[in-house]
Amino acid sequence: MTLERLTGLIAFARVASLGSFTAAGRALSISPSAVSKSVQRLEQTLGISLLSRTTRSLTLTPEGRDVYERALRLLREADEIGQLAMTARSEPSGTLRIAASLPIGIHMIAPALPEFRRLYPNVMVDLRLSDHFVDIVEEGIDIAVRIGELADSRLLSCRLGPHRLCCFASPAYLAARGVPSHPDDLAGHETTNLRYQSSGQLLRWPFRLGDRELEIVPPSGIIVDASEALIATLVAGGGIGISAHFIAAPYVGRGELVPVLSDYAVEQHKITAVWPESRRANPAVRAFLAYLQASFRNG
Repeated sequence: MTLERLTGLIAFARVASLGSFTAAGRALSISPSAVSKSVQRLEQTLGISLLSRTTRSLTLTPEGRDVYERALRLLREADEIGQLAMTARSEPSGTLRIAASLPIGIHMIAPALPEFRRLYPNVMVDLRLSDHFVDIVEEGIDIAVRIGELADSRLLSCRLGPHRLCCFASPAYLAARGVPSHPDDLAGHETTNLRYQSSGQLLRWPFRLGDRELEIVPPSGIIVDASEALIATLVAGGGIGISAHFIAAPYVGRGELVPVLSDYAVEQHKITAVWPESRRANPAVRAFLAYLQASFRNG
């Protein structure tokens, strides 16, 4: 196999998994036009069309689907060779690609990275934040930190710790409208809710009532699709909202938000780190997992 054909397969596999030349170029740190030309040269070399191109979308041809599956196997095996070589060096080094949702990335992972880098200066961290689901195997991610139940059986995982869901509001709003004493009282309050970017569904608010858990979706006058926007709305007096405590804690500490209905708050054990089998022995992955687990224990 020539170097040009291998380069074309890498570019094609990224385009097929990410759905555009622009996204593939970003992942490969090259321009979209360079990706397009590399794929075109591969098609010319193979003598087949791999992609059906329209002004709005890219789709795989039947031949392209077959080449894509074979290219993925080839690239995964090549990646495993690199992982074995890295393991042989034992000292954590190289690029560590971490994926996380925006709130976890901003409030839990990003603040921990400077200390991790001081401990392991030969590791360069590439943190990628998005509230959309990321296929970490196809996109070459080393570790992802997720909230919720796991659905991908291809991944190794470990629980990192619980997070507490509680209602919050600004002191000014509560002074004007009163403090609810029971979840039923929310019917008489302004509320702001979160819409999941990945599914479009509204967040269901869980409350602990004795030995059972109740979920409600209050009629909200404001709906946002990012946790940071939710917090900003509440600080500005947008009523009552529900959030993970680790997101709201800095605002509570500054007196900008106040916990509400704390007696009914729910603790969930759903923050999990996941990583591909091929990264099991990677020293940087092992070091960061150990660091994350220690951070959660101490936090």
